[in-house]
Amino acid sequence: MSAPAYGLQHIKKEIQHLPNAQLAELMLRLARYKKENKELLAYLLFEAHNEAAFIEKVKAEAGFMFSQLSSISYNAAKGMRKILRLLGKYSKFMASKGAEIELLINFCENYLEYADRRTSYKPLRLILIKQVDKVRGLIGKLHEDLQFDYQDSYNQLISDAEDKLGWFKKNDHLL
Repeated sequence: MSAPAYGLQHIKKEIQHLPNAQLAELMLRLARYKKENKELLAYLLFEAHNEAAFIEKVKAEAGFMFSQLSSISYNAAKGMRKILRLLGKYSKFMASKGAEIELLINFCENYLEYADRRTSYKPLRLILIKQVDKVRGLIGKLHEDLQFDYQDSYNQLISDAEDKLGWFKKNDHLL
């Protein structure tokens, strides 16, 4: 016999009827079981009120991680995937497409600054291409006014990438 699976709506209705003390107890119990739950709860309690400062903190952390990357292509690719996992987790916490775009553009800028430009290691190249395509897709999903705000930084990014990387073709990634 398996435990019954309740939907999010059913859980939401039940939570609304709980007293504050019991709700706090449930949240602490939930945070105890997974590191990501604890990190999300900490973000919501201490960081969510100032998203811009949190984004800058994440950018600084990612920049530091980029500065510590190995010069060996295989290890550099592993390090970049680790940075992307971190950025994905924080983007999920913020639940904002704009914040995700900002973090990914920053990732691509750091890539251009720290990655070995002469490498022919295809997985390392694909990391940048996939992130540029992801940013382009995210910008396309935004409202027109917000799209305009991010188009300049995106176009600057792909221009820089074409200038610095001989294998990157700007025309393949234009909005």
